[in-house]
Amino acid sequence: MFPTLSHLIQYFTGYYIPLPIQTFGFFFALAFIAAYWAFSQEFKRRESLGQVKPYQQTNVIGQPANITELLLNGAFGFLIGYKFVYGLLNYTAFVNNPQEFLLSTKGNLLAAIALAAIFVYWAYAEKNKTKLAQPKTINVWVHPYQMMGTLISWAAIWGLLGAKLFDNLENWDRFIQDPIQGLLGFSGLTYYGGLLFGAVTVLFISGKNGIKKVHMSDIAGPGLMLAYAIGRMGCHLSGDGDWGIVNKAPKPNWLAWAPDWAWAFNYPNNVISEGVLIPSCEGKFCFQLPQAVFPTPLYESVICLILFLFLWSIRKHIKIPGLLFSIYLIVNGLERFCIELIRVNSKYHVAGLSFTQAELISSILLLLGVIGVIWSCTHYQKNKNLT
Repeated sequence: MFPTLSHLIQYFTGYYIPLPIQTFGFFFALAFIAAYWAFSQEFKRRESLGQVKPYQQTNVIGQPANITELLLNGAFGFLIGYKFVYGLLNYTAFVNNPQEFLLSTKGNLLAAIALAAIFVYWAYAEKNKTKLAQPKTINVWVHPYQMMGTLISWAAIWGLLGAKLFDNLENWDRFIQDPIQGLLGFSGLTYYGGLLFGAVTVLFISGKNGIKKVHMSDIAGPGLMLAYAIGRMGCHLSGDGDWGIVNKAPKPNWLAWAPDWAWAFNYPNNVISEGVLIPSCEGKFCFQLPQAVFPTPLYESVICLILFLFLWSIRKHIKIPGLLFSIYLIVNGLERFCIELIRVNSKYHVAGLSFTQAELISSILLLLGVIGVIWSCTHYQKNKNLT
């Protein structure tokens, strides 16, 4: 496994370049970049179809920097100086444990004050270049795809909060034992929590700018599936604990062409140091699972990439608003429900039933998808008959 980006680079190039970047975090960022691309492409296409429209935004030009802008820039400069300059000066410690390093109170106060002053002056000087004796109010047209920076940023923030919340609810005993780590740790993220909080955020922001929820949902479906496929590959390559149950069955003949680890894998050098010590291994990340398990993150990554290609290929042929997103909910729910059958997860016990959080939510998504197909088709036909 490749707990850090340095290990992944070393595997492909033979050179170890010390970088304070975890493999999971790297793929998490790639997932958002992929979502940005897919959303933008769909925004542009649907704007050409008239389903989403540009909107006017009122801007005031020629104003000097206000106190809020100066304070925000100063705070950002202070944080960069305090943590990252200190990290550069203590690079080995930073690389060895970036999570602990960032969450600690250690930093370079002198660099923080200096960079805060530079950022404040920079903001002041940039605004001063366009300062007018009499500021003017102008109206500008904003295309929906130009909102992507705002949408992705806020979706990332609220998505992370939702993913942490759902993970702590799913692993309540672990959270009670160490609530600080549960709230601030970089590991432990539940996909459906991130999906729910991120989706609500995107619908709220886009709705404020005149985009109908049904169109925004259709735009989001393929991009969400692509982002999930990439994110799950990060889980697999880093060995973050999202693996399957023990797999003692021999590899079937129909899978003879695939490497053994595609059927059963013990995740050596996993990022969470789970399992038993690897003989002759030194340093961090020297653990592997005692028994091979189903590599479910790999399965999900491949399946969801195929599902993305399916959704991407049919999107231009679907004319009924809401239908594409309903199909996304169905295939998403089916995929996750099926993978839960061979995946390690905490179970709830209610009224004699035993199920995981993901099984419950995926079942709800599947049901909502079926209802969505019926509603969107019925609603479309009714409107067609009226015209």
